[in-house]
Amino acid sequence: MSRNPYFQDIAGRYLFQELRERKRAFHEKNPDVHLISLSIGDTTEPLPETIRQALAKKAQEMGTDEGYFGYGPEQGIAPLREKIAEVLYHNTIAADDLFVSDGAKCDIGRLQLLFSKRAKVALQDPAYPAYLDTSILHRGKDSIIRLPCTPENNFFPDLTLAKKADFLFICSPNNPTGHIFTFEELEKLVRFAQKEKKIILFDAAYAYYVQEAQGADGKLFPRSIYEIEGADTVAIEIGSFSKMAGFSGVRLGWTVVPEKLRYPTGEPVKQDWLRIITTFYNGASIISQYGGIAALSPVGLKEMKAIVNFYLENAKLLRAAFEDLDFEVYGGIHSPYLWVRQKGKTSWQLFDELLHNAHIQTTPGVGFGTSGEGFLRISSFGRRATIQEAIGRLHAMHAKM
Repeated sequence: MSRNPYFQDIAGRYLFQELRERKRAFHEKNPDVHLISLSIGDTTEPLPETIRQALAKKAQEMGTDEGYFGYGPEQGIAPLREKIAEVLYHNTIAADDLFVSDGAKCDIGRLQLLFSKRAKVALQDPAYPAYLDTSILHRGKDSIIRLPCTPENNFFPDLTLAKKADFLFICSPNNPTGHIFTFEELEKLVRFAQKEKKIILFDAAYAYYVQEAQGADGKLFPRSIYEIEGADTVAIEIGSFSKMAGFSGVRLGWTVVPEKLRYPTGEPVKQDWLRIITTFYNGASIISQYGGIAALSPVGLKEMKAIVNFYLENAKLLRAAFEDLDFEVYGGIHSPYLWVRQKGKTSWQLFDELLHNAHIQTTPGVGFGTSGEGFLRISSFGRRATIQEAIGRLHAMHAKM
């Protein structure tokens, strides 16, 4: 039996697995030190009451003859798909174009099956590691086209580099940089895809963090690529309840594959996606799906907004602290992530500096791609007391230097 040869093209450990190993090694040498993590993008606040009640109610119903559910429809139960279409997309997309999943990361891997082994993929650099690793495992490192996104180009990629790609992974608000595309920038991406016959895989997992402008209906930035006219002919969108509702452990997401989306050769993409999920997947947890319905109720939306605002306030506090310490800071306004650097230092140098001098764990930006060198990703997911303690440690470290 032969091994998948592309394993040799990816790191032996996934980025966050590597960080956990480094944390373990640090604790072995410093058993009495309490580390604060501003590293992993994992939620910390308890599930809101409305969601908890819905999850518990459905779990209890599963123990009755009337309420028991076996396999559900692989595409997701209709009430949830209809609710996502209504509440999050204002019925600008059809519920039948929505496919409920067990999380965005899982769909990132499954979506790769839509494209041939010869396909080229363009990735923002830096980017969420799952895009790169799943692409390499399907097609090898020669399939990758990197699109540098840095402060020097305002984090907007040079699309001429993507002309040889077949599809593009785009994330906004971006993980890790925290950058968000404007309406004009997204329109440029959509028009490029239409002209060059490309498909965009648009990761909107952090869309609920996009803040509206002051005023009745004011909007500064899009939450969905489908707010751009014609995007339903070139784009697949990935969404998630993980960061907006605290479902990182509950597992629930969705992918939109519009009816109008076609391969350059004319075949419908939606038909293939349905075939993939019915082959590889038996649907998201029924209990989780009822939690998703509750999250999108009027009360659930208020509770979710409160949690998102809590994490954004954490980001605001962290942003001010890093700016006070003369870091160059991006993100943290429409995103739970900050992207920070001090010129002249590598990512791992900054990582070690904060780890050993402030006992704070971060994520080295170079782990997200070569264009992330010199940066750290700072996560605002954390209890308020933890964030405030981290800020105190940063100032104390600075005072000693």
